[in-house]
Amino acid sequence: MSTRRAPTVFNSFNYAIEGIIHVLRTQRNMRIHLLIALVVVVLALLLNVTRFELMALLISITFVLIAEMINSAIEGAIDIATTSFDPMAKLAKDVAAGAVLIAAVNAMAVGYLVFSAKVATRSSDLLDRLREAPAELTLVAFVVVIIAVILTKAWTSSGTPLRGGLPSGHAALAFAGWVAATYAAGADHRFLISSIALIMAVLVAQTRVESGVHSILEVTYGGLLGAIATLVVFQVLS
Repeated sequence: MSTRRAPTVFNSFNYAIEGIIHVLRTQRNMRIHLLIALVVVVLALLLNVTRFELMALLISITFVLIAEMINSAIEGAIDIATTSFDPMAKLAKDVAAGAVLIAAVNAMAVGYLVFSAKVATRSSDLLDRLREAPAELTLVAFVVVIIAVILTKAWTSSGTPLRGGLPSGHAALAFAGWVAATYAAGADHRFLISSIALIMAVLVAQTRVESGVHSILEVTYGGLLGAIATLVVFQVLS
């Protein structure tokens, strides 16, 4: 009777790579986590973080990616093992998803501690000057964004001012609000307020995609339009 040969080190390495590729292909959250990780690493290099700060960021990123992969493996194993609804199977999936959430919250906390002081120092002079601009600038920026959205939809002949088409008006206003909030916030809490406003803007864009009203391209274009238009208004009129 023949015995099954143990996989070589090279084969084991290939199997691991295949697993990573499979998760990236099939799990949207894994792709989002990886994209955020790349942005964080590039930002860390641009801001010249210390070696220990970079270590903390890399450990947190790795923690999130591993948790997401384990969550995907648990979900796959449960789906194969069960053919009908099982409360314990649901509980196992919820626990695995909770582990990913804890890892993500930890990564956000580490990112805030590393970047808050550096970003605040580099942008303090410019944003403090813009903060003195009258509050009417925010209203002007929103009006400019709305007009730009309507004109773009008229030019592309897609959707209505409030639903569908290129670009997403909701995403445009959400990201315009993010930029305005960043300018209006005080130096002590600017990074925190800007981060919260950005997360809210991303959630608005995500809901438009999840509901089927807009595509990823439409919300991306809308977000860029809103952010850039608001930035221009504050730069030119302040």
